[in-house]
Amino acid sequence: MKRALLIMAAMAAISAPAMADEALAKSKNCMACHAVDKKLVGPAYKDVAKKYAGDAKAADMLAAKIVKGGSGVWGAIPMPANTQVNPAEAKKLATWVLSLK
Repeated sequence: MKRALLIMAAMAAISAPAMADEALAKSKNCMACHAVDKKLVGPAYKDVAKKYAGDAKAADMLAAKIVKGGSGVWGAIPMPANTQVNPAEAKKLATWVLSLK
């Protein structure tokens, strides 16, 4: 019984940060245009993670794009600035996106 509880606690601890950041993305309306594993209006988050894998500056660059918006990297449709997201939240979201595989 104790072992089952420990396993469940470990699983919750491992998945909690990812779920919390997905919850932040949902609460900030990011999921209206993006999904984790498929293209919607914008690219899938897993595609973003793959594109910027190994780029040490990617989290800061993506955080800036979340706050200010951007265009031309993923096609003709621009990403508008997200005025609901502050810089700390943008960095948290960017780090989460880059962690996806």
